[in-house]
Amino acid sequence: MSEPSLQQLKQITLAVFDVDGILTSGQLLFLADGQEVKQFNTLDGLGIKLLMQAGIETAIITGRRSPQVELRSQALGITYLKQGREDKLVALNEVWDKTAHNASTTAYIGDDFPDLSAIIQCAFGATVPNGHPFVKKHADWCTSRQGGEGAGREFCEYILEAQGKLDQLKQMYL
Repeated sequence: MSEPSLQQLKQITLAVFDVDGILTSGQLLFLADGQEVKQFNTLDGLGIKLLMQAGIETAIITGRRSPQVELRSQALGITYLKQGREDKLVALNEVWDKTAHNASTTAYIGDDFPDLSAIIQCAFGATVPNGHPFVKKHADWCTSRQGGEGAGREFCEYILEAQGKLDQLKQMYL
């Protein structure tokens, strides 16, 4: 892992999240009728809201399709949602093509092979301790928290701290 430079982090205007293994534990839970259930961590939700309050847009790119992800995305105000996309970098390029964002202004967090090309391409590529070792080898940074246990929040705060915005955001809660 190579530590990202402060300059790279200061230029981030788009933060992109994988879902399974990042915003959830990565376990797939199914009810008897076949309906999938996902469990999200509220710490991550507030982290995403803090990013947006700081002027950083957000995106979810996930390999699976899930109504729960769409509902969570809407509830948080996620700017861009791409579901059913194993081709994460292609999906990310679609976002870049329609916005002012690009690789040098994007941070991405993912945990497995489909995330790898996006992690490598972005200015800041992150993963989690329970991510695949090959992904960890190529990421710039690894959270201390596991996926589904606040890793997304840690990613958000790492960016906000580097940009000098975290303390001001915390003050809103005093």
